[in-house]
Amino acid sequence: MGGVTPGLSSGEAADRLAADGPNRLPAPAPPHPLRELARQMVHFFAVMLWVAAALAWIAQMPELAAAIVVVVVLNGSFSFAQEYRADRAAERLRDLLPVRATVRRDGHAQVVDAARLVVGDVVILEAGDRVSADLRLAHGPGLQVDESTLTGESAARSTATGDRLHAGTYIVEGHGEAVVEATGARTRLAEIAAATRGAVRPRSPLATQLHTVVRLIALIAVVIGFGLFAASVVLGRTLNESFLFAIGATVALVPEGLLPTVTLSLSRAAQRMSAQHALVRRLEAVETLGSTTFICTDKTGTLTRNQMSVVTAWTPAGTVNVHGLGYEPTATLTGPPAALRALAASADCAARCSPDAHAVARRDGWEPVGDPMDVALHVLASRAGVTHAPIPGHRRPFDPRRRRSSVLDADGLHVVGAPDSVLALCHEVPAAARDAVTQLATGGLRVLAVAGRPPSDSRLRTDDGSPDDEHDLDLLAVLGLEDPPRDDVAAAIASCRTAGIRIAMVTGDHPITAVTIAREVGLVRGEALVVEGTDLPTDDAALGALLDRDDVVVARVTPEGKLRIAHALQSRGHVVAMTGDGVNDGPALRAADIGIAMGASGTDVAREAADLVLLDDHFGTIVAAVELGRATFANIRRFLTYHLTDNVAELTPFALWAISGGSVPLALTVLQVLALDIGTDLLPALALGAERPGRRTMSGPARLGVLMDARVVRRAFGVLGPAEALTSMAGFVLVLSHGGWSFGDTPEPELLALASGTAFAAIVLGQLANAFACRSESRWVGATGFTGNPLLLVAVAVELVMLLVFLGVPPLADLLGGAMPDGAGWALASLAIPAVWAADTTAKALGPLRRRRRTR
Repeated sequence: MGGVTPGLSSGEAADRLAADGPNRLPAPAPPHPLRELARQMVHFFAVMLWVAAALAWIAQMPELAAAIVVVVVLNGSFSFAQEYRADRAAERLRDLLPVRATVRRDGHAQVVDAARLVVGDVVILEAGDRVSADLRLAHGPGLQVDESTLTGESAARSTATGDRLHAGTYIVEGHGEAVVEATGARTRLAEIAAATRGAVRPRSPLATQLHTVVRLIALIAVVIGFGLFAASVVLGRTLNESFLFAIGATVALVPEGLLPTVTLSLSRAAQRMSAQHALVRRLEAVETLGSTTFICTDKTGTLTRNQMSVVTAWTPAGTVNVHGLGYEPTATLTGPPAALRALAASADCAARCSPDAHAVARRDGWEPVGDPMDVALHVLASRAGVTHAPIPGHRRPFDPRRRRSSVLDADGLHVVGAPDSVLALCHEVPAAARDAVTQLATGGLRVLAVAGRPPSDSRLRTDDGSPDDEHDLDLLAVLGLEDPPRDDVAAAIASCRTAGIRIAMVTGDHPITAVTIAREVGLVRGEALVVEGTDLPTDDAALGALLDRDDVVVARVTPEGKLRIAHALQSRGHVVAMTGDGVNDGPALRAADIGIAMGASGTDVAREAADLVLLDDHFGTIVAAVELGRATFANIRRFLTYHLTDNVAELTPFALWAISGGSVPLALTVLQVLALDIGTDLLPALALGAERPGRRTMSGPARLGVLMDARVVRRAFGVLGPAEALTSMAGFVLVLSHGGWSFGDTPEPELLALASGTAFAAIVLGQLANAFACRSESRWVGATGFTGNPLLLVAVAVELVMLLVFLGVPPLADLLGGAMPDGAGWALASLAIPAVWAADTTAKALGPLRRRRRTR
């Protein structure tokens, strides 16, 4: 296939374009905004509230119906605004295709729109080009291609005649020609796009648990509604009156404020994560990250800086250590003077073999242009003080069979490559050089050997043979290159382990390189399990059992392999976080419980497929996000306890009315219950959702499946709720009795309004005390303090103002059915505060005793 390929004629290209279509990835139909907005309005909890609004309307309570509709619409609109830009990963893949390509048509080279490439076109490739379609290499000695976005392999791949090049990859060195074999929807890139679209996001742990809680609350409300309907009929009301009364009570007992509280709490946490360089793309990802039990992390660009650099060099005159950052041209070189001079000569020799590679200064640092390893050699030359203009010469690029590159110019022959390839050409190799090769390789460094020969009459040939051109070389240096790990990775991994989170490296890189980095950052501590992608078990159950442990490295894994790993670990009950930065990571990022993409170095595809984007690419940011996620989960438990406590106090008047056979009047109206749920309770609940992480947030495993556990139920229904209900009903009955009411009588409307206002005020003040009690599940109010959450102080102040408005503004008070209490009424209502705190303190003091009895 060597030589010049004539290519297609313009007529043939036009016919094939008409038959096969343009070279574009299939564009997925974007989600319609109205459909996405509607989706936020019809999940289970929202549907339940819609039904509640309809029932309230039927029960002739339009104010209640309108309030519930406002809650649903506002919450849905807020969620829609947060997530509208998600789920477009496959569409962004099209951006990886270049706009133009150079082809040979009608016997000569011409530049065409890449979308007009067709099968059979001959594409001319040069260093820096992005591959436009899937190609078969026809000619290109030493051509190197960067496939990291597709394979995850950090090193550029050397190609040979007949090799396939995939759309979306880059030519980093050399030049050549290739024939188009597939375009558009038939490329490998399109296959990954389809896999990304087909990957289904699992339901988040928070959604699952909220679904369970809401179903339980709805069931309880319906059961109570039926009970109240039966009691009302027995007490002599008509069927229509009983039905409307039961509907109103049922709707009132549904926690309308829970949904916006959850959404706004997640949004608050997302804002905090953004301030710590973690951008949340789906609100539920906040809590999911806190529930994570297994992190599958990439290596290059995630654990490492993706900056190849020479860190040490052996020369015949001694060893030189290089201390520098990334691709900056300056560094500190330490070693004997003779070794420093020898390093300068060898760096000059190595840099000549890849004259196109270099580093450029950007606002945020130095960036490589060309293969990172070649750029590292040029940077080494700059650091060694070598500066010269490019010298014309006869160059042989890197070839996978020779495993070296070389150039012959006026100053002689220069060779750099794999040690076993270059050392075999040297006329003398000291034992110290071979020892250096072994030592550097064992240390996980990539090793290169540099050799040269003074000027002679020999010439490098252009064919693949001619060993006579490269022989009797002088060994100049053995270089050790590394891609250093990020500074905060080791501490981040240690924090994850403290939190009971398992970590596995899942990378497309070489296993030896992967294990070395894994040990360096502490991901691998003992005997490592190292598995290559081709050796993964075909059975998902066996795969999950194999990887569900510590000290795991999976190397040279394919995109399909990463997807299988996520599913296999999920099948074992893990909440899986998958990190990645390349196109190949898209399907796995989408299918994982939470996909985490690198924002600075990652591709658009990875960022769009992910739930969380690390804006600074620091693995340590994951730990901070996990901590905030766990704190958010704890906060949801806090305000769930807060809401349920209020429900107990709201339910008690209806239960007492039914049990007494109507002898005790209803202490609260349906609209008063609604005013409590989405009026006075909402702001304190939101403030509880803003509590910061505690000292023990990252101690021990995540609490899975325990959003509403026995502790929450016991505190709400057995401690806080009864205390609040008891003081409220006591105040109600005492005010009635003081006004002359007797058991079984019907009180005067003014007296009933006064007593109802007292009961309403007692519940509000009890919720004020409850808010501070819910800041901790184990410490009493005095230990947690009153100033640790400034938002809560503002919230309870607003709560008190709203209490005065609900009871003191005549039109609103008349609508709700309560009146402003007198002095005695306020005194009775105020007893709710010490009553709630006393009950909470007693329960928390008895908690350790109860736990000790269970462990005996």
